[in-house]
Amino acid sequence: MFTIIGGDGKEYGPATLEQLRSWLAGGRANLETQAKRVGEEQWRRLGDFPEFSQSGAPQPPAAPAPATATDDTAASQVHVDPKAYADELIARAAPLDIAGCLERSWNLLKANFWPVVGATFVSIVVMVVANMIPIVGMFVGVLLTGVFYGGLYNYYLKTIRAQPVELGDVFSGFTLAFVPLMLATIVSTLLISVGLLLLILPGIYLGVSYIFAYMLVIDKRIEFWAAMEISRRVITAQWWRMFGLVLLASVIALLGVVALVIGMFITVPIYLGALVYAYEDLCNPPNRG
Repeated sequence: MFTIIGGDGKEYGPATLEQLRSWLAGGRANLETQAKRVGEEQWRRLGDFPEFSQSGAPQPPAAPAPATATDDTAASQVHVDPKAYADELIARAAPLDIAGCLERSWNLLKANFWPVVGATFVSIVVMVVANMIPIVGMFVGVLLTGVFYGGLYNYYLKTIRAQPVELGDVFSGFTLAFVPLMLATIVSTLLISVGLLLLILPGIYLGVSYIFAYMLVIDKRIEFWAAMEISRRVITAQWWRMFGLVLLASVIALLGVVALVIGMFITVPIYLGALVYAYEDLCNPPNRG
């Protein structure tokens, strides 16, 4: 795990080796970027670390599948073959490290405590208030859950990737992918509800399997149904590991509510961060070999 100093002079991280390789490949960092390992005090050039030496300079990961935009707008969606896209990711992804996801989420929270807690607090409060408004509240839960969470996930993704991020990104779901996130909310909620009525287990399976859908929509601009299918296929390949992460992270989140309600603003970010790190590991895996 590493912490780096971005071009704006701010510290970003902790980030895994794979994430730093991705940042290098994408131009978000270079071998002159100042960095240090977690637990160390000395700052050094990334190029001074053996993992990032010129001779071992990482190559950018290959795109999982070709995508074509439906239009030229900023919020345009892309068409992909869900099976081919998911198969490529499944072949490259390592076994999900449950403890590692939680540990990285905790480190992320420690390194960005007030921004992450503040952003999560604002998002949760706005959702709660919106749900309390007569009549409007009914539509918020049915239509806008994914829009809110899409923006919040986008904030976490940017923070993890050491990209420029601001509080307004929490609501970016309304500007970047409003319709696909809303459709993903409606369809996934309907399918999960039907699954719960059918002996409960199908609903639990789908509830876990669709966790990456909002992230794929907001991060990759993939159309909602393809995003749901990719999420389902990718998670199904490691369903029990993902279920274990969700279960453990949920217990941690609930502890913040049970112990002291305000504690949820610390434990909920750990829960969300763990899910986003799992997304990065399974939906943005590095090339193998």
